[in-house]
Amino acid sequence: MWIADNWKDYEVIDTSTGEKLERWGDYLLVRPDPQVIWNTPKTNKGWHKHNGHYFRSNKGGGQWKFFNLPEQWTISYKNLTFNLKPFSFKHTGLFPEQATNWDWFSDKIKNAGRPIKVLNLFAYTGGATLAALDAGAHVTHVDASKGMVIWAKENAISSGLADRPVRWLVDDCVKFVEREIRRGNKYDGIIMDPPSYGRGPKGETWKIEESIFPFVELCTKILSDDPLFFLINSYTTGLQPAVLNYMISTAIVPKFGGKVEAEEIGLPVSSNGLVLPCGASGRWSK
Repeated sequence: MWIADNWKDYEVIDTSTGEKLERWGDYLLVRPDPQVIWNTPKTNKGWHKHNGHYFRSNKGGGQWKFFNLPEQWTISYKNLTFNLKPFSFKHTGLFPEQATNWDWFSDKIKNAGRPIKVLNLFAYTGGATLAALDAGAHVTHVDASKGMVIWAKENAISSGLADRPVRWLVDDCVKFVEREIRRGNKYDGIIMDPPSYGRGPKGETWKIEESIFPFVELCTKILSDDPLFFLINSYTTGLQPAVLNYMISTAIVPKFGGKVEAEEIGLPVSSNGLVLPCGASGRWSK
């Protein structure tokens, strides 16, 4: 398992009965987590003295209840600063477990010894974009949500990266890649964090089990002649590490060689030294 264990401003303190107790900077949140199927005593006082609690509804969705929590605050990871705000469906605007992937491709970029162009697809609020920019890459950031792209820009400003070479694009990722193929644009690294299900800005539908492999094959057409890395992250239960490994090995290795690794990613739980699983990632590199 790849564990995001270099955080100072974030920690999973404890987990029990379908929920996790987290510290986001100076604030404690309780949020649901479907992986937490165990029932252990909630002895940490944070369970009862938190700043925000997301309650899931039996009818789907849910709602937040706040206790002295600001509308927005920031936390940092190494050189990066992220603006956080609780919004619909339990999220805060950041997936801290992704830091293990940020560290991996940042080392690749820094040690490449040449200019690196990176494409970040389904790029959300830009955690991976900021990490790649900080490592020295030229980044194209693509997400179908205008609000998420604006949020990512705000994170870049907060991180002191606003003047770095980056393109911010609100677009359907599949249609964007198809146009890049026609334009002849190439990238040395591709990052993607596709949703299980989604809609593009013009109503395009995305179902990951049906769409992901053809999309990976499509993306190989915009990799440069000497690509550096390819990264897929998934929170979809059916896309286990072995599935990600098989897809990347089939679509990329025959064209470019290199090696493939795939693992669960996770976060350390500070109260007991165990690890909370948080999806899976597949990595290709030369």
